[in-house]
Amino acid sequence: MSQAGPILFVSNGERPTFLAALDEARFFPVIDTGWAGAVRAVEEVQPAAVLAAMHAGHEPHLAPLASKIAEQSPYLPFVALDAAGALPHNVLPFSSSRAGHSERLIARLRAALRIRTLHATVLRRLPEVKVALPEADPVRDATVLLIGRGAAYPALSVALGERVGVIGALSIEAAAKHLNTRDLDGVVLAEGFTPRVTDAFLTVLAEDTRFRSLPVVVTAHQLTQTYDLPNLELIPGEPAKVAANALPLIRQHAMEAQLSRTLRSIDAGGWLDPRSGLLTAEAFARDFAKAVEQTLARGGGLSVARFAFDPGNSQLDAARILSRLMRQMDFGVAQKDGSVVVVFAETDFRTAHMIARRLSAVMRHTSNGKHEMRSDPVVSVDSLSPSDTARSLLGRLSAEASRAAS
Repeated sequence: MSQAGPILFVSNGERPTFLAALDEARFFPVIDTGWAGAVRAVEEVQPAAVLAAMHAGHEPHLAPLASKIAEQSPYLPFVALDAAGALPHNVLPFSSSRAGHSERLIARLRAALRIRTLHATVLRRLPEVKVALPEADPVRDATVLLIGRGAAYPALSVALGERVGVIGALSIEAAAKHLNTRDLDGVVLAEGFTPRVTDAFLTVLAEDTRFRSLPVVVTAHQLTQTYDLPNLELIPGEPAKVAANALPLIRQHAMEAQLSRTLRSIDAGGWLDPRSGLLTAEAFARDFAKAVEQTLARGGGLSVARFAFDPGNSQLDAARILSRLMRQMDFGVAQKDGSVVVVFAETDFRTAHMIARRLSAVMRHTSNGKHEMRSDPVVSVDSLSPSDTARSLLGRLSAEASRAAS
């Protein structure tokens, strides 16, 4: 992996001994600077990542440095060692008091540098097609799984829910179901579980490559062993502090997901929407017209489902679930009216109804934001008849949906 730049280490004290491991892992050079000169050093050194020791004299300099780093492009990872208080939104926490800290720091840096490389690749390829990088803060579209059943659970749910979508799970079994069906940007494991259960859960996550880069925040246990989870962090304390310090890890993952969808969109010639992962409106209209024409000419089934949500509810979350769970031959679009339409190719009405019901059941489990809004979509399904056009089939579907909603 090309590092493309030095590592900048910011501290007013001695360089900690475990930083020697960075040289051994071929992260070099590591350039030292004090807090007072850190902003200037970022300009002069053009680092690939910034590490900072959070003791003695960093307080007045942290916010300006974080803000300088946030302006850099491509993404510049900023890792804070042993922060006591709440961190700025782009500063990744790292606790060096746990076992195996040098290996964990190297894994944390490698994971962050992969995202920097992904960002650089997307920026390089953007001019190829008509795709724009989404401008909104990626954390606005993030979804986090909160697992717990202790006294802090409701307060944590509110603290996280003010910033991201939250899926709650009171048991590890319920959490496992969500992990298998949802696109998640983080897991927060709160109190209510024995150390043995926590260890088993983290071991299972570490053994599954799908979850290896996921931010996993543990709030209630001392972790006595290391796991192959580069973004695993122990963050004890008040719910507001847990949420604030978990957020940079969650944002980084949401940004990685956003960049991956943008790259897929570039690969697809700009026909995929980088936010939803489904087709753009233009591409959907083109593919749907073609599918209707081919089905009418050749015979066979073609069905369409429309999932409608309450205003302000999780259309985007639902679109991502659909883009992940749809069969390869199906395609869909997130519409301006807040609904999602999916076309089931070579599928009769009965089968389409069954598939739509299953997809709807997965969506039902999300609560987004602090008001615990449930996402129960109104689902309408229709099939192509010999006298239909693409427009008449969609028109009938919308009419059925408004009848179902009223």
